[in-house]
Amino acid sequence: MEQKNLAENLWRVWVDTRRRIVSFHEEEGCQLLEFRNRELFLSCVDQYTGMQYRYQ
Repeated sequence: MEQKNLAENLWRVWVDTRRRIVSFHEEEGCQLLEFRNRELFLSCVDQYTGMQYRYQ
């Protein structure tokens, strides 16, 4: 049960700073960022938006 709760509270993005892309699915050559806090995840997405990253 505890394992399931951890998975439910995990948000992931893959970031490619060279191509300025944020992906919500695994992408080769991208750095994985994991968040266990929804507010931090949304803050990260907001920061990449402010830097004009593209989402896929």
